[in-house]
Amino acid sequence: MDNAATAHEAREIDEVIQRLQAKFPSVAEGDIRALVEEEHRAFEGRPIRDFVPVFVERAAAQRLREAAA
Repeated sequence: MDNAATAHEAREIDEVIQRLQAKFPSVAEGDIRALVEEEHRAFEGRPIRDFVPVFVERAAAQRLREAAA
């Protein structure tokens, strides 16, 4: 992946963290960031990156909902 694509994906992951913070204000930012980074690492080495931020957000949100229940 080239530098521009990597930077774009990093910005999108930061936006995922911001959206999840807004949806789950009782969860510490560091905990959300760690969860998102863990989910993001699951996609390392995958050749198609277009939807990685979407998948990361869905998985992280699901885990946060389960933890809140």
